[in-house]
Amino acid sequence: MSATDLVTAELTITGRMRTASNATFLGTIGDAIVVYKPIAGESPLWDFPDGTLAHREVAAYLVSQALGWGVVPHTWLRHGPLGEGMVQLWQEQDPDHRAVELVASNHVPELGWRRVLEGRDENGRLIALVHEDSPALRRMAVFDILVNNADRKGDHVLAMTDGHRHGVDHGLTFHRDHKLRTVLWGWLGDALNAEEHDGIDRVSEGLHGDGDLARNLADLLSAQEIASLAARCSSLRSAGRFPAPAGEMPAVPWPLF
Repeated sequence: MSATDLVTAELTITGRMRTASNATFLGTIGDAIVVYKPIAGESPLWDFPDGTLAHREVAAYLVSQALGWGVVPHTWLRHGPLGEGMVQLWQEQDPDHRAVELVASNHVPELGWRRVLEGRDENGRLIALVHEDSPALRRMAVFDILVNNADRKGDHVLAMTDGHRHGVDHGLTFHRDHKLRTVLWGWLGDALNAEEHDGIDRVSEGLHGDGDLARNLADLLSAQEIASLAARCSSLRSAGRFPAPAGEMPAVPWPLF
């Protein structure tokens, strides 16, 4: 299906995701399965302007494209049965693998995984939050730092059968203030590699002057939010390593999944 058809062809709702905090629907556009989040179904938040979450989801996709890593599935704004909203191509994840897990603290694999934090379950048993140590997930962590993702839950990481990792649910992004809350803290303090530096540079270049990214984001974010994105690019590029949690807000979202 062409990009034009995805915007203009009929969007039919086929179901609703009842666990989502905002109105979220499954639908189809021709033979494409999509997720549809109408702006009218967004719940008010104390720290984000009303009616902007769909725009932030599309902005996150544009930054993902500028990075060149395909973190966010194809996402766009369009009208649907319940008004204008965010539409995203559905991704069928690997049913046999999760990139983020809760495991018994003494059963964390020695290779290929990073330990984030420990706690106790409802029975008092010591458990650990872990995530895989993969280039794809590292790139998602860099993306989250740049877009200032305040809600990277474990279930917002989709493990694909080909090894790719998609991130979804990016309504709580691009705040001017530091809001980073994520389960992907496993590389804290590690140096960024050349590929990650190059991705950050591509975003910075797109934001410079009349760059394509800056023009496209201007319809979705405020000028201050775009300036804050540029500042985060510069700060992360200068530091050259994954940052530590900062500020008084929790470093991880709740619930974790």
